[in-house]
Amino acid sequence: MELIDTHCHLDVAEFDVDRDAVLARCRAAGVTRIIIPAIDAAGWEPLLALCAREPGLYPALGLHPIYLEQHRPGDLDTLKTLVATHRPLAIGEIGLDYFIENLDRERQQTLFEAQLHIARDADLPVIVHVRKAHDQVLKTLRRIQVRGGIIHAFNGSLQQGEQYLDLGFRLGFGGTLTYEGSKRIRRLARDLPLSAIVLETDAPDIPVASHRGERNSPEYLPECLAALAEVREEDAAFLAAATGRNAEAVLGLVES
Repeated sequence: MELIDTHCHLDVAEFDVDRDAVLARCRAAGVTRIIIPAIDAAGWEPLLALCAREPGLYPALGLHPIYLEQHRPGDLDTLKTLVATHRPLAIGEIGLDYFIENLDRERQQTLFEAQLHIARDADLPVIVHVRKAHDQVLKTLRRIQVRGGIIHAFNGSLQQGEQYLDLGFRLGFGGTLTYEGSKRIRRLARDLPLSAIVLETDAPDIPVASHRGERNSPEYLPECLAALAEVREEDAAFLAAATGRNAEAVLGLVES
């Protein structure tokens, strides 16, 4: 089986000590392609260099909503330039976070819309971070239509999931699926159409149950697949192929 991790921050400092070893273990486990979304402008050039150096790694460039204080006025112009010169796989990680108190919602919205325009102009998909803001994100995506993308770590309602599907998006599921107590997420993964689902780890965050409290890693993606197979009562190999096709279709990935 070959798996695609559609959301992994393999470029961050937590992997500096053993990144090569992690990649070797990923490939041995069948995780052959990894999408790496940026979080701020400082990470763009190193991320592009990492993905150029290592086969199977794909960059997404964007400005994450929770790091507003790190973003500078010129970052959007730099993003436009890098999109034109390097053609990343997607624009991301972008979006809205209403979970964190006192995080300026107006600034988030302005930044989100600006990056959606960049994605639309470049005909690129987007990788979207959403917490407690699904209705506002959906409203914005209806107004500024892009070619689809992935709603990372989906935790909305079944109805919201269906609305994202109508807009050309897929929904990311990962480590949370591996916890038996995550009944709502597991129910969503069971009830949504398979065409909606892609797999992700969000490493180094959201560890799988077997590594609770530890650094998460893309090499654990097969555990997310096993949990999906459990909740859907479907064959793991079948689900690996289906979720891989979903990721390829929405991101424009060439089959490996």
